Parts: sequence; C-alpha cells; structure tokens
Amino acid sequence: MTAVPSTPNLLAFEAVARRRSFALAAAELNLTASAVSHQIARLEEQLGVRLFERNAHGVRLSADGDRYLSRVGGAIAALVAATGDLREGVVNSLYLHCSPSLASLWLMPRLGDFAKRHPDISLNLSASHSPSDFAHGQADLDIRYGVPEWPGLEVEPLFEEAILPLASPAFIRRHRLKETSGLHEVPLIQSTVNVVQWPDWFAAFSGRHAPDRVAMRFDRAQLALDAAVQGLGVALESDRMAARHLAERRLQPVLDARLAIRVQAHFLVYPARHAARKPVTAFRDWLRAAVNLDA
Repeated sequence: MTAVPSTPNLLAFEAVARRRSFALAAAELNLTASAVSHQIARLEEQLGVRLFERNAHGVRLSADGDRYLSRVGGAIAALVAATGDLREGVVNSLYLHCSPSLASLWLMPRLGDFAKRHPDISLNLSASHSPSDFAHGQADLDIRYGVPEWPGLEVEPLFEEAILPLASPAFIRRHRLKETSGLHEVPLIQSTVNVVQWPDWFAAFSGRHAPDRVAMRFDRAQLALDAAVQGLGVALESDRMAARHLAERRLQPVLDARLAIRVQAHFLVYPARHAARKPVTAFRDWLRAAVNLDA
C-alpha cells in the first residue's frame, strides 16, 4: 500500500502553493518559515519530485507540483471544511460543486429561496470546470456541464437549453443584422467550453461554413455574455444562461429565436450512496422544483 504523506506536510504544501510564499504560509499555519521549508523538503523527498521552483521573486509550483495540487487540493479543502463543521457543531452541511456559469447566472439568483426553505442546512458552494472527485470527499453533489459520460454515478438532466446567436439591441441595429449571412461580417464571440460551437450552428442554419476565426474566446458563458452586452460582438449562448440579460433587454436573439440548437448539457451528478443524506435529498428536491418553475 502506498504511504500517504503526513497531514502537516500536505497542509504546508497547500498553503505555500496558495500563498506563493513560505513566510505567508508559515504565518497562516502558526509556524516558522524554516519549519514549513523542512515540511516541504520532507514531502518532496517522500514523493521523489520537486514541488516548487525557488527564485529571487519567491516560489512557484513546478509542473509536478501543479499536477499534485490539482489532485490533492480538493481533498485538503474537504478535510479542513469537515473539521470546521465538527468543531462548530454543524450537522446538516451540504457540499455542492457546480460549473461556473450555471453557478453565477442561474443558481445564485435562486439560492435565497433554498436558504429560506432550509435554514438548518449549511451550504458550501464551489465552482470550476473540473468535476469534483467524489472518491476524495470533495462534494456531496455536483452540477456538471457537458456530455454525460460519468459511469458509476447517478446522473439527472436538469433542463433543455436553446443555443442561439445573441447580441445587444444596439449592436443588432448598428450592423443591420437580419440574415444569417450578416454574421460573416461581424465579430463573433465564443465560449470554448460550450457544447455547441459556431461551426455547429452555421452547419445547421446557414448554407455557408462558419468564418475561419472568431473575434473573442472565453472559457465560460458569463464572460461571453458580458462581452456581447458590451457590444463587442455576437455570442452563441444558452437562453437559460442569458435569461436575465434577455428579460432586461440587454441582449436579444440576433435572428429568429427558432434558429437555435437545443441541448441537454447540465446534469446533477452524485454517487448513489449520497442519496440518503438529508441535505442531499433536500437540495435535490428543491433543485427539481426550481427547474420545473422555470419550465
């Protein structure tokens, strides 16, 4: 069995990686910088790799250190959170992981209702594109985006979305956009994680190929939508993610709203063993009701 590094050494590693400083990590851990340095040295010796690169400007993660942090960072955070809950007497804690744009654009405006209905549940929300690792106790539930290829887990689709070109009303007027051909003459905005890309849309609704390049690319829908609101181009985005922008007339469909590709790409994911936990059941039932309310 592979020996697991000591918890103090792992905590020192995570603190230095986050702070990019032995001195700041030492202050956080109530240790001396020398003690933290020795802990990192012992960890590097046990792992057989260099975790940090030192220079005159401080320290930064090595390639091996960056890969290691991506695997153990969530587990350390889960350990710290669980310890805090125990010390503070928190019984009904719920650890939820979510894709970033759904968290900010769809979930956050509705969380007040969940908190009102379940004041006894302490909700911990994290958001990133990387799926949570249930094996390391990083989350109770995960709302994931993409193609549902997660064997061994319960997977529930949330809702259907219409992916269509969106722009600000002023941008549409200025460029006199009325036909699909007009999209070849204006800046296009793309969210790189979107399950539908511009070539998919042009193949479905235009007799021409997509332009060779897009003006701007972002790694999340929220940024693509913000760029479109600012009049920087046309975003290919979800009507669900853009709902508030559409309702407040900051954005509108560039063409006929029926020129949309419909997908199911957001899923509630969890191990079957989590289903019996009261906070999990409460959030799952609330989420289903919130989705139905939007339908």
